[in-house]
Amino acid sequence: MLDVSRDRVPTMATLRLIVDILARYRYNQFQLYTEHTFAYTGHGEVWEEADPLTAREIGKLQAYCQMQGIELVANQNTFGHMERWLTLPRYNSLAKNPKGGAVTPWGTVKKFPTTLDPANPGSIELVKELLDELLPLFDAPLANIGCDETFEISDPLEYLGFFEKVCEIVRGHGKRPMFWGDIVLRHPGLIARVPKDAIALDWGYEANHPFRKEAAAFAASGLEFYVCPGTSAWRSLAGRIENMRENLAAAEEAGRECGAKGYLLTDWGDEGHWQPLAASLPAIVLAGNFAASGAKAAKMDVERELDSIMDAPLGGLLLRLGTLYMRGGALRANCSELFNILANPHGYSRHPGLTQAVLDDISGVAAGVRTAAQRYAERDNPWAKEIVYMANLIDCACHRRDEGRLRALRDEHGRIWRMRSREGGRIDSLAKLPRF
Repeated sequence: MLDVSRDRVPTMATLRLIVDILARYRYNQFQLYTEHTFAYTGHGEVWEEADPLTAREIGKLQAYCQMQGIELVANQNTFGHMERWLTLPRYNSLAKNPKGGAVTPWGTVKKFPTTLDPANPGSIELVKELLDELLPLFDAPLANIGCDETFEISDPLEYLGFFEKVCEIVRGHGKRPMFWGDIVLRHPGLIARVPKDAIALDWGYEANHPFRKEAAAFAASGLEFYVCPGTSAWRSLAGRIENMRENLAAAEEAGRECGAKGYLLTDWGDEGHWQPLAASLPAIVLAGNFAASGAKAAKMDVERELDSIMDAPLGGLLLRLGTLYMRGGALRANCSELFNILANPHGYSRHPGLTQAVLDDISGVAAGVRTAAQRYAERDNPWAKEIVYMANLIDCACHRRDEGRLRALRDEHGRIWRMRSREGGRIDSLAKLPRF
């Protein structure tokens, strides 16, 4: 599952490249996570600046997937994560909290409204309109309706009532609904009431995520479910390789033990989708092998596979960048401390383990990787260019106050973005990079 809603919408050439890689590692399903990046008829103000996917492009991509033995599965969030809609005047009245302010389980506060109001008839009318246009484009018998992180909904029965209405729309198109399972896990009494044709998606992205406990709960309920680890690429600058390995392995082990129906690798783009495709590549390679081969996938020679895909000896460089987040013991959940340093203002109080000496050491490693990759970047190898860019992201985090580095990085962001992604969303992503 690829996030195409956090600013970065891939070009069609990039999507075909991803499908080629998925087929190589025996994937059989591909989802594009959509919030506002499909060109829905009559809703241009939502997607007009995003360079959205069109119905025609979905048809072409589906045909390409089918040639590779992969199902393209519809994916549209239909409850939470609707801020790109609800912040606009036309849709704001459909929000549960029109002024925003929802408090998340992590203690942060959402500035904008994110969740549809189940009590407003217009909410389900909007969802029906969207799904009635989207779902007929897909031949696959499944449809992912999201329904995760509905922070504004406190009543579990209110959540369930709206969820059931969305499921009914999906059934009307002859498909089975898939949904993110975080809300029903938080309210255990709901699990038994979820329609039995729905497929729960048990997501978790840390090495110590309790997949076994959650998978057992879904298995006991009689629901079919997938385990859903992540690439650990988002909010990382260059990946979190060891966390990724352990997260993939834990999901595979729990899924097989508890009878999971599937294994879905998720690749998100939170806070600007700064990381290029190369950052996600190690996880794509390894997860395909875990799903197909089980625990023995841990012994896979990932570096050799990466060299083959990138058509150059770049795998070791990529993996080296992806381990730098561990230096100084500065481990964070769902991000790297290097990302935090770069993403936050000058006054950010970094982890005490990241002394200037440690940052200088990290910068030195990144510089060595950049030098080694540059020779292939000069031969127009796009993977090498992405590795150089990730090395520069890390270097800028280590030298947060260096205006020259930041200026160069902002220029490089655009060049790397345009290699694989559409222009829409680039400005939003760039706005999240620090200024000098």
